[in-house]
Amino acid sequence: MKKSFCRCFCMASVLALQGAVLFAFPAPQKDAVKQKITVEPVAGLSEDFMCGVDVSMVDQIEKSGGKFYNADGKEEDVFKILKDHGVNYIRIRLWNNPTYEEDQYDKNGKLVAKKGDKMGGGNNDLETDIRIACRVKEAGLKFMLDFHYSDFWADPGKQYMPQDWKKLSAKELEASVEKFTRETIDAFTAAGAAPDSVQIGNELNSGFMWPVGQLWSSDPNVKIGGMKEFTRLLDRASNGVRTAKGGENIKIVVHLADGGRQELYKWIFDEVKKAKIDYDIIGLSFYPYWHGSMDDLKANMEMCAKRYGKEMAVVETAYAFTEEDGDFQGNAFQVYSDDAHGYVPSVQGQATELRDIIAAVSSIKGGCGVFWWEADSILCKGAHLSSIEGNTWENQALFSFDGKALPSLAVWNLVYGRGEVENVWGGSAKVGRGAVPYALAEPLVVTVKPGKTPNLPKEVKLVFSDDSERLTSVTWEAHDWAGETKENKVNLAGKVEGCDFIPIATVEVTERENLVDDSSFESGKFGAWKLNGSGTACYIENNKGNAHTGKWTYKYWLASGFKSILSRDFKDIPNGVYRLSVWAMGGGGENNIRLFAANYGDGKNQITSKITNTGWQDWHKYEIEIPVTNGRATIGIYLDTNPDCWGNFDDVEFIKVRD
Repeated sequence: MKKSFCRCFCMASVLALQGAVLFAFPAPQKDAVKQKITVEPVAGLSEDFMCGVDVSMVDQIEKSGGKFYNADGKEEDVFKILKDHGVNYIRIRLWNNPTYEEDQYDKNGKLVAKKGDKMGGGNNDLETDIRIACRVKEAGLKFMLDFHYSDFWADPGKQYMPQDWKKLSAKELEASVEKFTRETIDAFTAAGAAPDSVQIGNELNSGFMWPVGQLWSSDPNVKIGGMKEFTRLLDRASNGVRTAKGGENIKIVVHLADGGRQELYKWIFDEVKKAKIDYDIIGLSFYPYWHGSMDDLKANMEMCAKRYGKEMAVVETAYAFTEEDGDFQGNAFQVYSDDAHGYVPSVQGQATELRDIIAAVSSIKGGCGVFWWEADSILCKGAHLSSIEGNTWENQALFSFDGKALPSLAVWNLVYGRGEVENVWGGSAKVGRGAVPYALAEPLVVTVKPGKTPNLPKEVKLVFSDDSERLTSVTWEAHDWAGETKENKVNLAGKVEGCDFIPIATVEVTERENLVDDSSFESGKFGAWKLNGSGTACYIENNKGNAHTGKWTYKYWLASGFKSILSRDFKDIPNGVYRLSVWAMGGGGENNIRLFAANYGDGKNQITSKITNTGWQDWHKYEIEIPVTNGRATIGIYLDTNPDCWGNFDDVEFIKVRD
């Protein structure tokens, strides 16, 4: 992959210009609590701003032996730790009946869970959530209840009907939703833990309680209720809140994912407005690596503020403090780095991402809060996102893998200019202002033919001391390019106005031209490549964390096995010997992967090189030499996979190396 150059916490001085480029070095996860970070306050931030975290897993984590430690290194109640760090609001999801309907088997036929067993993921039924909510109230914190109206995870890709409601008619379902909502809130109130706000559904991009409340389907054989039934169910859920004891004082939240997509929010909230549904807050999910830039978020919220006049809160966000995978189950995180912005996956980068989202939300009229999703997601055997899989979120918690409060947890206080922290492990979180660049976000390499002037960028993306990545203007030193008549590498110094950091561009002077334009797939399209196979299984992926260089790769994955060929033809090329190469990485287990070249001679010639994937981020370069004698060649990648095999290809080169 293209390295995400994490913050160098013992920052070296700028190196002399003998081909050296200053990059930062990644700190291991075990040292995360030792990091020293700074956070710039957010001007004018209201004291009523919802500084929230979702800790729905906490009951199961603690029952499984998980512990949380404060800055003094002492075990302490997690809600006390959160409150001391500035958190004032807790969000907890609620599932109807989170138990398996049928026995569960793994791919080898082994029984892994029985019918009626708890599904895990926090086991957030009513009894569990009341237990958590009572602790929230005892700690003096506010409480948001997140109805999923499902027995397990509900999000844009799955909104499954609870098992107890599957046989109900639409009218019976509407009545059940209202009754369930009202009686649930009454139960919390009777326990002394009345919610201060309630989400009526979770990430409702595609509706909820499928198929009755489903907004769209790609399957023409599925009969869905569409927008009419969706808004009816939403209205009954809202009525359930308002008719509960004290319901008139509860803030009702309608929540969508994809917080940067204006058209999505217009489509659904125009209909919600037309249906006269009673609600108070538009809830957004905004994970920058999935949902776009901070500018996208702000533009969407500004549109919503003008169009609907409601309060708005980002009820889910998160970012990683490390790229390490603590339980070898794989993680959901992807490095966010677009053309102009980005964040390093570090404790400082995590803190800056949170601070920037708070600043973005609070800058919009009606922006009222931000919630970090599963801040408590530490590693703990027996507490996973389901009972039959591991944890995919531990590197995005606000605690270390073993439960120590990270310096980034202090952001909730530091955005107000208070609550600086020094912990017993040597880490700290301080108020800071004026971040400065200290590294290139990625190596800068430009190729040019001898005697020609290279096309050097006027702006480069730099990493700043708050571990944000920003596109910054740069002026390059002069050089006699006409005098570069032989193959050479020239390290060119740049100047950034107002700072001492010196970016370096490496200019490769070479006659060897890569005939593969867009060799790193950075256009985001196949272009001249031809795919013979499934476009669902094989596609161009935008994920810097899975790239060798840049952000885009040729990606493959499918739950079932498949075969495909990605190929590209070249015509009217000079005869001679060419070198074809590609970088590859993946999980392994395929029947066959081949880099190949064909049609380069008079006969039906073909040369191949076997590709063997050995793990995530374990990149290997594969190459073959091709004797072109007919002025043409076909190059490509052949795949024959098994179920759930995945991998990425990047940086394809097809270069003439000799006559």
